[in-house]
Amino acid sequence: MQEVIVIGGGVIGLTSAWWLLEAGYGVTLLEREADVGSGASYRNGGQLSYRYVSPLADQGVPLKALEWMIQGDGPLRFKPEADLRQWCWLAKFLANCNAADNRKTTSKLLELGELSRRAMGELELAVPLDQFAWRNAGKLVVYRSKKAFDAAVAKTSGAGEVLSAAECVAREPALSAALPVLAGGIFNEGEAVADCHAFCEVLAARLKEHPRFRGVMHGEARRIAVNNGRVTGLDTTAGMLWADNYVLAAGIQSRDLAATAEIALPLYPLKGYSLTVPIRATDVAPEISVTDFERKVLYARIGDSLRVAAMVDMVGEDASLDPKRVAALTRQVRETMPNAADYDRISPWAGLRPATPDSAPIIGATKYPNLWLNVGQGPLGFTFACGSAKLLAGAIKGDAPPFPLDGLTLR
Repeated sequence: MQEVIVIGGGVIGLTSAWWLLEAGYGVTLLEREADVGSGASYRNGGQLSYRYVSPLADQGVPLKALEWMIQGDGPLRFKPEADLRQWCWLAKFLANCNAADNRKTTSKLLELGELSRRAMGELELAVPLDQFAWRNAGKLVVYRSKKAFDAAVAKTSGAGEVLSAAECVAREPALSAALPVLAGGIFNEGEAVADCHAFCEVLAARLKEHPRFRGVMHGEARRIAVNNGRVTGLDTTAGMLWADNYVLAAGIQSRDLAATAEIALPLYPLKGYSLTVPIRATDVAPEISVTDFERKVLYARIGDSLRVAAMVDMVGEDASLDPKRVAALTRQVRETMPNAADYDRISPWAGLRPATPDSAPIIGATKYPNLWLNVGQGPLGFTFACGSAKLLAGAIKGDAPPFPLDGLTLR
């Protein structure tokens, strides 16, 4: 039996470990933190948006980005760094900001999203949905400007239910205070919400019960040792580790670790914020998963809490909470859904989402035959986790992929 070390204990690493176990491999998981799912997976938006996978890079985004950066409460903040990797990522991102590349990437992400939806259904046998607050909530994307709404309707091609502003509020009463500023919305069935951190914890417990799971090693990977064109070991703070194959699924930390093996990963940490707010019996919290398109704010009811996620801060590997950004997001949420939760008891969080310039993850082989990648899912890590893991396990096993992987491999 071949042995695999999976580096990273977030939702991508955990699902990778599971699908590799099911494919017949012995698996060891390396996680630097004391608990799994404590990085970008901890308090993300909680939306499983399999059909709403629009890449960040698109025609017109550079001009919008300039507008956002001068807005005090805008969804984007940029801090220039003396780091060539930031500028290389930005150059590649701008090169992808055109309609043709956006359509191509969107098409590929939709295939990955559908695979992920089906794979989550397969996993339900081992990880019951009710153990991580999964709900088939549906997704409503609301638009404030008629121009943006009309453009979105033109792109639907019959997919999704087009709603007027009044119909949006009728479908989701939590939006009633926003009625005067809404132009309309698009609703999709089949989109879900869930607690990503709870999912990680439940899946980790199932891993420990698997007969081929070797356990969780707690330590930080420092260097990938290479000799004669193969990976020969992994240098960690817990000592040297050896296996037949190695999977890099460590979020933004994958960038520095890959560099020790002379692999340049086009990843950049997009810092995002979330608010977790308790819902009282008298609150009118959203039952549907809601995305405020212009403000780039996501709302999801997860159990007895409202989860709100937003913002893209390009500030390097700084995951600290910025009080001004938290205050700005809180103001926007109070304005849009004033009666949805107990905003006097907000619990804020920030995390680094490892993104590629075109928003497509990198899955599969490297120049070393026993080093594999599952990185770059960005803000859609929870959404794409199961599908990405299934593709990765198939690639290592040598199976034919369910669809062409062009655009999802290391370029």
